[in-house]
Parts: sequence; structure tokens; C-alpha cells
Amino acid sequence: MENHIRKNRRIIVGISGASGVILGYEMLKALREQDSTEIHLIVTEGAKRSLSLESKMTVDSLFSLADAVYHETEMEAPVASGSFHTDGMIVIPCSMKTLSAIATGYDSNLLVRAAGVCLKENRRIVLVPRETPLSRVHLRNMEAAASDGCIIIPPMLTFYNNAGTLQKQMEHIIGKILPHFGMQSQRFVPWTGKPNIM
Repeated sequence: MENHIRKNRRIIVGISGASGVILGYEMLKALREQDSTEIHLIVTEGAKRSLSLESKMTVDSLFSLADAVYHETEMEAPVASGSFHTDGMIVIPCSMKTLSAIATGYDSNLLVRAAGVCLKENRRIVLVPRETPLSRVHLRNMEAAASDGCIIIPPMLTFYNNAGTLQKQMEHIIGKILPHFGMQSQRFVPWTGKPNIM
């Protein structure tokens, strides 16, 4: 399912089985709005189950926003090799199982393998972990992933920009991720030195 037209930027998006698959959908929409961005998508079986439990969306809604889609068992996919150049990867949401696998290099599926490739090739990787409260194990895994070069962006609530809806909260998280890949969101409300109180 790959579009062979090479665009200027190539991003891998991994959606794992954590709660909050809607974050992955919003990430895909934001990337689709960017000029010259080629999206390679990996959706795990756990993510598909979470999607069906948490929303009325179908997995085709996710697939339709990507240029190439891979099943987690496709270990022969282009994104499994460092010779396939990408600008990095975003795992959103990132389950604790996926975080653990990335932190320890346990390439149990294509999503984790693609993340491992990004790490070994010194490419940007952002993890958006979804769990609360965090155990010491979770925190150790985050520290290990960060030490290896991953950027950890938990989907924390924002208050200074008057983001009073779930949609605005998600847009804030997406707006925090995109600059790490040289992109911007028009819907992100940055800090300006004083709270935006209405």
C-alpha cells in the first residue's frame, strides 16, 4: 500500500495498544496537513482493539491518512531497515509494553523494530506514553529510552492556553511534537509570557 512518490519529509507513525488511539488519529491528520510529508503507518493489533473500544472510528480512518501502511508482523517492510531513509518516528500513543520493548531493544514486532532502526541510525524518535500512575518500572523504562535518544512527550494537560476541550488538549500535544521534526501546527497556542485567561 505504498505511494512511490518520494516527498521531502518521511515520517513513521506507530500506534500501539495504549488507551488514547485518538491521539494517533489526530497526529496523522496534523501530518497530512504538512507540505511534502510522506507518512508510513504501523498500527498494532492492540491499537485496533483499543480503537474499537474507545470510539466509533474504523481502522480504515487511520489507514486513509497514510501513504504506506504495514502490519506489525511485516518484519520485511522497508521501515525495518536503516537503508530506507526516514526523518524519524512518532509512537502515539505508546503503551508501556511498547515502551519496554523500545527501551530494551526487544524487536518483537515491526513497530518496535522501526523504532530500533531510528535509534541505531540516530534519527529522531518521539514517544507519547499513556499510563497513570507511573510505576518505578515505567519510569526506569522512560529514563532508559530518553538516555538512548528518545524524546518523551507524555500527553499532559495544559492550562495556560485556555484549552477547555479535549480537542484543544490534543492539539496542544500535537503542537509539542511537530517542532521536533521541523514542522508547526497552526492550532498550537504557545506561551506568550502571561496566561490566556478568559
